[in-house]
Amino acid sequence: MESGKQNEYAAFEEKVRRTVYLDNLSPNVTESVVRTALDQYGTVKSVEFIPNYLEPRNMPQCALVEMEKEKQAKVVISTLSEFPFMMSGMPRPVRARAAVAEMFGDRPRKPGRQIHIRWLDTADPDFEVASKLKQLVKRHATETAVMLKHQLEKEEKLAKQQGETLKANYKKYEMIDSLMADGAARRLARCYNLRVSDDSGPSTFH
Repeated sequence: MESGKQNEYAAFEEKVRRTVYLDNLSPNVTESVVRTALDQYGTVKSVEFIPNYLEPRNMPQCALVEMEKEKQAKVVISTLSEFPFMMSGMPRPVRARAAVAEMFGDRPRKPGRQIHIRWLDTADPDFEVASKLKQLVKRHATETAVMLKHQLEKEEKLAKQQGETLKANYKKYEMIDSLMADGAARRLARCYNLRVSDDSGPSTFH
């Protein structure tokens, strides 16, 4: 029985070594977005968003991404640590680091580990510490809600700017294509003594 638990925990430790912890994610990021972004570094086996227990709206901003091999996880971590990596228009780059066992909500119990639970009396010195921690968590939740609201506003503004830029660039390319198609570009080139090249590559003026 104990041997089976040890094997289970050993397999879990291997999974931890293959897993990357991502944070600073946009609330708009989905599992498919993460898979598409990281598939270039190897095979993504699973994506698990870590629940945000401090927000009434469970908007995940961090995730555990299990790669097929430990080496692939190391490549993801080193690459994202060295170069800015954006997902879904997030104004700030995504951060990555190696996962640790405590990040997994479904982790098996470590063989030999014992957990003792007890109620604290109001006269216990630890009771005051626990009360302060409870107040700190509430304060943190309020600050997180304000920051999240501000972040979503920034992302919506950025998404709008990106959409407008994309439409403007598309209209430019459409205009260039129509000029080349109806011969207007060649007529203009003759007027200004320019040579138009439209070989296999994009049309250019010389």
